[in-house]
Amino acid sequence: MILNRIRVSLLVLLFAGSMVGVAQNPLTPTVPATPASPESSSPDAVDGHAVPSAPAAPSPPVVQKQPDRAAAYYHFMMAHMYEEMVSTYGRADYANKAIDEYRIAIDNDPSSDYLNAGLAELYAKTGRIRDAVLEAQDILKRDGNNLEARRLLGRIYLRSLGDMQAGTQSQEVLKLAIDQYEQIVKLDPKSVEDHLLLGRLYRLNNELLKSENEFKAAVAIQPDSEEAVTTLAYLYNEEGDSARALQVLNAIPDNARTAKLYSALGYTYEQQKEYRQAVDAYRKSTELDHDNLDAVRGLAQNLMNDGQTDAALEQYKVIVEADPSDAQTYMRIAEIERRNGKFDQAMDSLKKATAIVPDSLEVQYNIAVIDEAQGKYDDAVPILTQLLQKTEHSEDQYSIADKNNRAVFLERLGTIYREANKYQLAVETFRRMLDLGDENAVRGYQQIIDTYRDNKQWQLATNVAEEAAKKFPNDRDLQMVAAAQEADMGSAGPAIEHVKSLLKDSPADDQRVYIALAQMYSRVKQWPEAEENINKAIELSTKPEDRDYAFFVAGSIYERQKKYDKAEEAFHKVLADDPKNAQALNYLGYMLADRDTRLEEALGYIRRAVALDPQNGAYLDSLGWAYYKMGNYDLAEENLRRASERINNDPTVHDHLGELYMKTGRLKLAAANWERSLEEWNRTIPAEMDTDDVAKVQKDLETARVKLAKQGTGATAAKQ
Repeated sequence: MILNRIRVSLLVLLFAGSMVGVAQNPLTPTVPATPASPESSSPDAVDGHAVPSAPAAPSPPVVQKQPDRAAAYYHFMMAHMYEEMVSTYGRADYANKAIDEYRIAIDNDPSSDYLNAGLAELYAKTGRIRDAVLEAQDILKRDGNNLEARRLLGRIYLRSLGDMQAGTQSQEVLKLAIDQYEQIVKLDPKSVEDHLLLGRLYRLNNELLKSENEFKAAVAIQPDSEEAVTTLAYLYNEEGDSARALQVLNAIPDNARTAKLYSALGYTYEQQKEYRQAVDAYRKSTELDHDNLDAVRGLAQNLMNDGQTDAALEQYKVIVEADPSDAQTYMRIAEIERRNGKFDQAMDSLKKATAIVPDSLEVQYNIAVIDEAQGKYDDAVPILTQLLQKTEHSEDQYSIADKNNRAVFLERLGTIYREANKYQLAVETFRRMLDLGDENAVRGYQQIIDTYRDNKQWQLATNVAEEAAKKFPNDRDLQMVAAAQEADMGSAGPAIEHVKSLLKDSPADDQRVYIALAQMYSRVKQWPEAEENINKAIELSTKPEDRDYAFFVAGSIYERQKKYDKAEEAFHKVLADDPKNAQALNYLGYMLADRDTRLEEALGYIRRAVALDPQNGAYLDSLGWAYYKMGNYDLAEENLRRASERINNDPTVHDHLGELYMKTGRLKLAAANWERSLEEWNRTIPAEMDTDDVAKVQKDLETARVKLAKQGTGATAAKQ
């Protein structure tokens, strides 16, 4: 979607707890090539900017004096007292007095790094960053191994990074921070916190290998540190190596795992799309820390990912009860209510989200999705059009997030045009996705191909598939789409061989290829090969969603061969894993109804599918056909007519209407629909044609014409 569940930002991780007590909005530290001593820089500041001192008189000869540590100690205590008063009352004059006392103390003991460090810390706390930097650098001139001075400089640079916008200057400060923490970990190599900070800085600088080494060093120093272990795991996840992340996290025994570790484990399983294991991990995290709403959000999201929408809804309700200002959760609740067909409730949830974030693009997008689900295309189109206008910039100004959002809006808008049978507008909309590049362009091509296929413009679909395959030669999905299109156009042999060449002897990669081969063999009615390949796909399926789709395809292959028992078994396997799989519900229900088998059960399956997707023309056709089989002709007509409005070029829908009109004595309407059915069959490619169905429609049409002719003859005779 537009926005994913937000994780803790890198900068928050970097700066949390690093600059306690430092004033807000400090100046970016400027480090001169030869820093002056604190006395030569301005002791005063206005709004954080140094005020130049008046030109100094010629200096008298320097006379070395002995340190007076008693006086130094006295003035240090006075400085410390004024510091506490600054913390209590927040008055600038106390800060100035503290600084003056520090200067007197240093004057009595100039070689004291402790006093110089205290003054530098005070400068940092009161926002005089340049003075703080100069003071710390002065200490390091005398003692390059002064750890506290380096820590102070490091904290100053970290804070400045947090206050800066991205740019050249922030990159320079990032390098200064890295330089300091590299020195710090050399001076204190056993500090877990410093290794983590340096690792995060490297990560911010895209030096991922160095970042990994620092995180690993932190883990080596303290193997049970939840901060070190989770940070390393998140880095591996960021690099796309969730297997190594799991290895790091699983090294911590169960009895030593904290809520934070279980959350990291849940996130890692989520990246691997192992949603049930993610659910288990997040559930354990919430059990250890009931107040951690981020863990509850992770639990709810993965329950949704696993299809456990009712359980997810309960968790989302827990979140909004604890945090009524969480707009994102109201959107997730609306999504579940929409999936369950509760559109009014879904819209109410989105209204609550709108009240919290009135300018949210995501809320408006979800409103359009609900309008689409109800068939309110005229309401959905303007919303999506406005979203595209709001996010429109010149081409070179689109960030990756901007491109992804626009692709989502365009894809939804194109889909609505297609559902409204406005095929040309759909194609034009999907073509705008091609300019967004990468995965967005790939999806755009796939949608254009599907649109041409839906409108039975087979050659145009083939042309676009070939164009896409040439433009993205390394995209296996597009290569398979192009091959399938080639097979449908009559070149099945070469196309199948091309898809076979895409096999990599890798289970994760080959599962989809075997499904594509099974479907291609099925379309040319080579049943043994189709079954062999779908069985391989099932064997290689490790994720629930992959396994479910493989079983669904298997069910369709068995049904086309009239192996109904095997088909029903396959569909039931899908539904056992995903009870709200609308495709499986519809296919199973239609298969039973079409054979006059267990009609009440068939109707139940189909009604569940329609509740999940009420505007789906194929599901409405199944519902109307089930009612027809049960003798409920009024409901049959209502749903079959709605189906014909949604998919008016489907020959099966018109055949069903012909049957209904013939049964209810409306011969002219029956004949007209059978004529339309034959027209649509004639526009269909052989791969999608059922010769038995075509022969049946032809016979039914001839019968209707004969009856109409007899009625005409009888009417003429009666008049005579």
